[in-house]
Amino acid sequence: MLTVSLTFDSPAPEETENYLQVVAPDGTRRPCPELDEWVKDLDVPALEKLYIDMACIRRLDMEGTALQRQGELGLWAPLLGQEASQIGSGRALEHDDFIFPSYREHGVAYCRGIDPHDLLRMWRGAAPSGWNPYEVNMANQQIVIGAQTLHAAGYAMGLKFDGSQAAAIAYFGDGATSQGDVSEAMVFAASYQAPVVFFCQNNHWAISEPVSTQTTGYIADRAAGFGLATWRVDGNDVIAVMAATRAALAHVRTGSGPAFIEAVTYRMGAHTTADDPTRYRDALELEEWAAKDPLDRIAAHLGGLGADLEELKQRTEKATNDMAAGLREAITSMPDPEVEDLFTNVYSHPHPRLDEQRENYANYLSGFAQEAEAAK
Repeated sequence: MLTVSLTFDSPAPEETENYLQVVAPDGTRRPCPELDEWVKDLDVPALEKLYIDMACIRRLDMEGTALQRQGELGLWAPLLGQEASQIGSGRALEHDDFIFPSYREHGVAYCRGIDPHDLLRMWRGAAPSGWNPYEVNMANQQIVIGAQTLHAAGYAMGLKFDGSQAAAIAYFGDGATSQGDVSEAMVFAASYQAPVVFFCQNNHWAISEPVSTQTTGYIADRAAGFGLATWRVDGNDVIAVMAATRAALAHVRTGSGPAFIEAVTYRMGAHTTADDPTRYRDALELEEWAAKDPLDRIAAHLGGLGADLEELKQRTEKATNDMAAGLREAITSMPDPEVEDLFTNVYSHPHPRLDEQRENYANYLSGFAQEAEAAK
């Protein structure tokens, strides 16, 4: 199967319009021969589902931020502005495909049907990880920048050795492409022609460092240099993202080697709830990207297709309210871990050093109780 590999001549990173796009910010459908064939099945009901999905994860993100501000979560990594990148790609995956996320892919987890309890427990500090990866074919969220790309490449190599038709996909941001792990992962994937898609959400900011500090050209060009098939798409266009992801998955499934997608989007919120983006970001930049909002453009597109937007609004409101209620129920019913849980599952078998640490920690904690009793 023939797929598209895009490369461009050393542009300035700020020239973000040089990407594949299906729906413009005003909702106008634009012809895109490279992508149109991959989304011919998207009728009005399918587009409405994508819109509701994006609205749900936007609400999920708002609730996650609010819960952190209320002291219910230790930290939260907002995804505001990146809804189209996550939903468009997440809904293009098959169940057997294995996902290796970074810490921001709450929307991809939503696509995988991960329970709110499992999504929040790690961010609350109530468990060392959220869910069983093999039940949903999605690894737990990775905090170490770029490390998951190596995991994805290795997993994809295993898929090839097993003769599987499944693929692996790794999510990361623009800043991660400056990590050696990402380059090493692409080298191994290309060398072994592994069925893996590297999905870069270029949200323009690696914490406080702009993408212009990360590269003097397009990020997708880096991947092309490793021999990967590349797509550079409008990351705020959910249809374009879905089409590119479907095309990339078809490419890797045929044994044609790994693929790379650069989804050009924007992080509208903070890097995490520990960050203050007003210290390094111009408010005018926010205004520019607010005009490219992924939800507004699909609503406008649906309106142009004759969809009942009022009825869609009502369904969306119910879905987002149900989402929020599920998150609040999860956080209020989530048990705190016991002290003994710190020492559970560290080793597969009993270990004398761990037993010693458990005893020392128990003695340490009991000292507080003794001090409190003596103070009475």
